[in-house]
Amino acid sequence: MAGPAAVAVRSVPRGGWWPDVGLLAGFVAITGALLVWPPLLRLDLAVRDGSDAHRPPVAYWTAWTANHLGQGTPLAVLALVVALVLCWRARSVRPVLPVLGAEILTYCVVGPLKLWTERGAPHYGSVALFSEPHQTSYPSGHLVNTIVWYAVLAGLLSGWLPAAARTALRVVPVAVVAVTTVYLGYHWFTDTLAGLLLGVLLGRLLARVPWQRVPVPAALDPGPRDADRGTG
Repeated sequence: MAGPAAVAVRSVPRGGWWPDVGLLAGFVAITGALLVWPPLLRLDLAVRDGSDAHRPPVAYWTAWTANHLGQGTPLAVLALVVALVLCWRARSVRPVLPVLGAEILTYCVVGPLKLWTERGAPHYGSVALFSEPHQTSYPSGHLVNTIVWYAVLAGLLSGWLPAAARTALRVVPVAVVAVTTVYLGYHWFTDTLAGLLLGVLLGRLLARVPWQRVPVPAALDPGPRDADRGTG
C-alpha cells in the first residue's frame, strides 16, 4: 500500500468512454422524459406523498442526521485539509489539484443546470421543469457533491485506507444520501436519479485527469522527501 504522503493517483475508470456516454445519455433521457412523459411526474408526486405519509419522528431524525453525510461545503473543506496535509508531507502542491478540479467542475456543471431547469423542490413549487423561476431542485446537487467529494477523499486517503475501505467510502454515503434526500422530501425522486447519473459521470471525468502530470511551477512541486515517497 502506498505511503501516507502519496498524491492522489489517477485511476482510469473501467469500460473506456462507453459508460460515460451511457451516463450522459441517461441524464438527457430523464430530463427529456420529465418534459414529455407525465407518468414520470406522477411517480415523483407519488414518492413524495408516500414519504410524507410514512415519516414518524424517529425515522425523520435518523434520516435527517444521516443526510448530513452529503453536505458539500464541509466535504470540500475536509478534502482540502487532507490535501494540505499531503502537500506538506510530499512537499508538492499536487494533492490540492483534484480538490480544486472537483470544486470547479461541480460549480460549473451543476449550478448552471439547476438555474436553467428551474424546478421547484417537492414542497416548494411545481414538479415540472422550467416552471419555477429561481428554484434549483434539478438535478440533486446534494447527491452530485456526495459522489464527487467522497471519490476525491478516497483518492486522497489511498495511502492510508485499503481498497475495501475506499470502496465503502465511495458507496455507503452515496446510498445513504440518495435514500434520505428523497425520504425527507428535499428532492424529487428524479432529481436524485439524475444527480446520481451526473455525479458518477463527473467523478469518472475527474478520475481520468493525470494529476501527477498536470503542469505546475517547479517551485510548487520540487518532489517528495525520500522518506515519504509513495509507491503509487
